[in-house]
Amino acid sequence: MTELIVLLGSLSSIALIIWWFFMKPDTEVVAATVNGNEQTVNIIVSGGYTPHKILLQKDIPAKLIFNRKDASSCLEEVILPDFGVQRKLPVNQDLTIEVKPDKAGRFTYSCGMHMFFGEVIVK
Repeated sequence: MTELIVLLGSLSSIALIIWWFFMKPDTEVVAATVNGNEQTVNIIVSGGYTPHKILLQKDIPAKLIFNRKDASSCLEEVILPDFGVQRKLPVNQDLTIEVKPDKAGRFTYSCGMHMFFGEVIVK
């Protein structure tokens, strides 16, 4: 009986790992708010980035407004390598990062330890 319980627990763990890494549903994409010649999007930093994926319009300057709610050291920094940005995020304060999305594509950003990721989609 113990062997059966261990086997079922192991199979359940394997199934969960497969689902988490390979079959997890895609998160929704949130479009930035465009106001004249500027677009903005608010990103909450708490156990990751919400929204996880943001959509920016090409050739319109963008303000990414990060608000870090999570005091863990992993999320104290955000790196957007394709935009040449690496900034410290203060806790419970807005930090605005201005970027110029001048080419279309998908660009990943991460925490300083590369454990949490988000994506900027430029169209």
